[in-house]
Amino acid sequence: MTLGLSMAAFTQLHVILSLVGIATGFVVVLGLIAAKQMPRWTVLFLITTALTSITGFMFPFKGVTPGIVIGILSIITLLLAVMARYGRHLAGPWRGVYVIATVLAQFFNFFVLIVQSFEKVPALKALAPTQAELPFKAAQLAALALFTVLTVLAYRKFHAA
Repeated sequence: MTLGLSMAAFTQLHVILSLVGIATGFVVVLGLIAAKQMPRWTVLFLITTALTSITGFMFPFKGVTPGIVIGILSIITLLLAVMARYGRHLAGPWRGVYVIATVLAQFFNFFVLIVQSFEKVPALKALAPTQAELPFKAAQLAALALFTVLTVLAYRKFHAA
């Protein structure tokens, strides 16, 4: 049991938080590209994404795993985004820090979604059973390319009020 929940219920909570974080993350990133701050969506994204990482640390594990590393990087990135937006109010270079950290946090979420999809969805697992095969690598490369474009667009378009 974790947080008083069965492992199945805890896993479901973690997945729901992750999917809400991913969905709201895309809303926030597209808002940045449209030069909109979207404060409510941003708070929901930041909270659910942080809770996704925090709950991810609560699963039983032995040693350092790629998921743990991504979780740590995500928490650091989220702290930078929160500091830039709420502590430094997007002033000067903090606007850029906020944009890059926000899109990077979304990328980490999406990266894990791809990994988990190839592990858990039978059709995808059949295409890349060890995640060393071309379909998996192509999905990761496509995600990296997409988020690079989103970062550049958001950086160019979003300016603090």
